[in-house]
Amino acid sequence: MELMVSDYGSFLGKKSERLVLKQNGKVVQEIPFHDLEQVIIDTPGASLSTDLIKECMEHGIQISLLTSTGKPYAKLVSPYLTGTVITRREQLLAYYDARGINLVKSFIEGKLKNQANVLKYFAKYRKGTDPEAFERLREAIVKIENAVGELKEVTGKDIDEVRGGLLSVEGRAGNTYWEGVKLLLADKVEFPGREHQGTADPVNAAFNYGYGILTQQVETALLLAGLDIFGGFLHVDRAGKKSLVYDFIEEFRQAVVDRVIISAVNKGWEIVLADGQLPQETRRNLAGMVLERLDAQETFQGKKYKLKTIIQSQARRIATYLRGEAKYKPFVSGW
Repeated sequence: MELMVSDYGSFLGKKSERLVLKQNGKVVQEIPFHDLEQVIIDTPGASLSTDLIKECMEHGIQISLLTSTGKPYAKLVSPYLTGTVITRREQLLAYYDARGINLVKSFIEGKLKNQANVLKYFAKYRKGTDPEAFERLREAIVKIENAVGELKEVTGKDIDEVRGGLLSVEGRAGNTYWEGVKLLLADKVEFPGREHQGTADPVNAAFNYGYGILTQQVETALLLAGLDIFGGFLHVDRAGKKSLVYDFIEEFRQAVVDRVIISAVNKGWEIVLADGQLPQETRRNLAGMVLERLDAQETFQGKKYKLKTIIQSQARRIATYLRGEAKYKPFVSGW
C-alpha cells in the first residue's frame, strides 16, 4: 500500500516492525513495513524520525514529498537502487543514436493511442444521448490516430535532429485531445483547456495534482530499474530536471489520471480552490482515487496486471532495450 500524509503536524515514526503515524500526539495508524510500498507527504508540517527513514530505506520504501499543488520537490531513496552501471552507461550513449529516437517515438505513440482511447471510452456513452458531441469526439479521435502515423515519417540520426518534428506531432495531437476533454466536461464545468502549474482553474489544478502523484510512481519505477532519471531524450537537459521521468510519464497520464478526473467530474464531483489551491480534503480524495486507479488492472501482454505493475515492467523494459536485450513497445490502455 501507499501511505498518503496530508495533515499538518503529522509525525511518522517506527515501532518494532511497523510505521506509526501520529496526529496531535495520538496514534492514528500503524502499518507493517512489509505491507508498505511508498510514503507520500504533501504537507509542510510533517516530521519523520531517523529510525523510520533507516527502516524505510532498508525495506525499499521510498518517501516522496510534494507541494500542496502536487509538484514533487524531494524523494528519500536508498543510493544502492541505482547500482546498475551498465544500464546507465547505455542510457547516456543512446542519446546519440537511434535508440533514443525509438524510445521517444514509443512514448509518444503510447501517449497518442491512450489519448484516443480515453476519448473513445467516454464517447461511447454519448452516442445515444448526444449524437452531435459523439460525432465531434469521433473526428478528434481520427485526427489523433492519424498523428500516430505521422511519427513514422519523422527520421534522423539522433534525438537532437528529430526533436522538433516529434514535438510538432505531439503538440498538434495534444491540442485536439484537450479540445475533446473540454467537450466531455462541458455539461459540468467551464474547462478552459489545458493549463499547467500556477493555474487558477480548479479542474486543471486537479490534473496537476494527479500528475504529481503519478510522477512519484514513475520516478520510483525508473529508479528501481536502475535508470538515471535525469538522462532523458525528448525533454532537453537542464540541471535538476528529471527529463526521463517527463519522457516516460507521457505513456500513462491518460490511463491513470485523466480517466479518473474526467469520470469524477462527470459524476458531479465539484472541485473548488481555496486561496488558489486545492483544499486538503480535496487533495486527499484525489490522491485516493489516483492510487486506487494505480491498483486497478489492465490487460498487458495478454494478461491482467495492476497499472503500477505495468509501469514498473515498462521501466525495466526500457533498461533491457537500452542494453540490447529486448524491444520496447508502449503500453496502450483499453477502452
